Amino acid sequence: MKSILPLIAALALASPAWAQTTDHDHDHGGAAPTAAASPQGSGIVKAVNAKDGTITVHHGPIAALGWPAMTMTFKAAPEELKTAKPGAAVTFTLNAAGDQIVAIN
Repeated sequence: MKSILPLIAALALASPAWAQTTDHDHDHGGAAPTAAASPQGSGIVKAVNAKDGTITVHHGPIAALGWPAMTMTFKAAPEELKTAKPGAAVTFTLNAAGDQIVAIN
C-alpha cells in the first residue's frame, strides 16, 4: 500500500499541468478571423467630411486599444463616408492601428 501512495500523489500533482497544456479548442490551423483581431467600437457620428475623407465619432470605451470614451476623427474609405450620417448610432471596426474606420455596421 505504501508504494502506491507516491504514484497517486505524483498523478494528482501532474494533472493540473497536463490540463493546461492539452489542446481543448481543437483549432488545428488556419488564420484567425479578422474581426477578432480588429478593434471595434460604437458611438454617435458627429460629423462626416467627404473632402478630407474623415468621420468624427463620439465613441464609448474601446477595450482592445485601452481607450476611454471620447470624440475622435478617423480616416475612412469613401464607402464608409456614404454610410455615416451625423447623429446616427453606429458600430464600427477599426484597423489594427486604430486610426481608420474600415467598416461601419
